[in-house]
Amino acid sequence: MTLPLNSPNELNEKIAMTSLESSVDSYAQDCDDALTRGASLLGESEEYFTEWRVAWLRKQAERFGFNPHCIMDYGCGTGSAVPILDKFFTPDSVYGIDISAESLRVARSSHAGEGHHFMRPEDFSPNGQVDFVHTNGTFHHIPPRERPRAVQYIHRALVPGGYIGLCENNPWNPGTRMVMNRIPFDRDAIMLSASNASRMLRRQGFEIVRKEFLFIFPHALRALRWIEPYCSWMPLGAQYIVLGRKAEGRS
Repeated sequence: MTLPLNSPNELNEKIAMTSLESSVDSYAQDCDDALTRGASLLGESEEYFTEWRVAWLRKQAERFGFNPHCIMDYGCGTGSAVPILDKFFTPDSVYGIDISAESLRVARSSHAGEGHHFMRPEDFSPNGQVDFVHTNGTFHHIPPRERPRAVQYIHRALVPGGYIGLCENNPWNPGTRMVMNRIPFDRDAIMLSASNASRMLRRQGFEIVRKEFLFIFPHALRALRWIEPYCSWMPLGAQYIVLGRKAEGRS
């Protein structure tokens, strides 16, 4: 995303984004392994968490009556979520967007397929062609002052009435912080709470239609997971999802 620089703070954040891009590029080959090692603290694989999140989003799609034909995975990394999005939504096309050229190279190699497109933000023109945006663990890597513009980019990409599923790590969960400390490119991330994420989306023109906390019980306590739907409103889970809807008639 090429953005104008109007102040020293914006210059500093541009430098931070460039530094992040270089950092992510350096970990691209081992990204999925690093995420799996971190997730192993909770006794599950990274794929388990991705499947659970996307299954939750699919249930919401059925609940709110949307069937996306074009999906954007914003901050797609190496594209590991794309086959799972395919599995649950069977879209015509998926656009994986990421700032890391090396991650995109891995994504194209690992997840090549009809309807799969992997590109940098500046190579995609957001003009209302996407029905649903999935983003997981992306915003805690974006400098806080840049986050509104990232949401604006997503907003422009969505059709009127389109949805965003913003998945993030819960800063109030100590297990989440332990996991992030085990992942090299997550150690210096600036986390955001579910309330801050909801507020950020509202300010950029989204209606919040659902917010839940997931992954309360680790593998060792999996027998208690049947309780989770009844307390998903409490900020206990390792992650949360905010589901937002772009207002009809908004460009």
